[in-house]
Amino acid sequence: MGRDLIRQFYEELWNRFDRGKIPELLTGDVRFRGSLGQEVAGHAGFAEYMATIQAAFPDFTNHVEEVISEGDRAFARLTYRGTHRGEVLGIPPTGRRVEYGGAAVFRFRDGRIAEVWVLGDVHGLLRQLR
Repeated sequence: MGRDLIRQFYEELWNRFDRGKIPELLTGDVRFRGSLGQEVAGHAGFAEYMATIQAAFPDFTNHVEEVISEGDRAFARLTYRGTHRGEVLGIPPTGRRVEYGGAAVFRFRDGRIAEVWVLGDVHGLLRQLR
């Protein structure tokens, strides 16, 4: 269950920005902490966060390098890529192509994702934007 949900989370929600999949993949009270430090809750909060990332990196993609899953929890190691087209972390658009690593811890409930805690290499991202 966990591996397939993680694959869908990244392929459908993040790589395609398909907000229509939010209710299918996430619990209504989902808690999400993004790699840029923002914390949101619920479908609306998650959709707003997605819009913020899409505005900064319209071609943002996530590649799942590996997944370790046990019970109702899983860990994923990721590579993020995108072109900086909108303000992020107070930095105006640079047009630069970036790539940085990250990891996410997931908790599942009732066949959907209930919690995601993401830790991205923000230092590596900043180094590429400055």
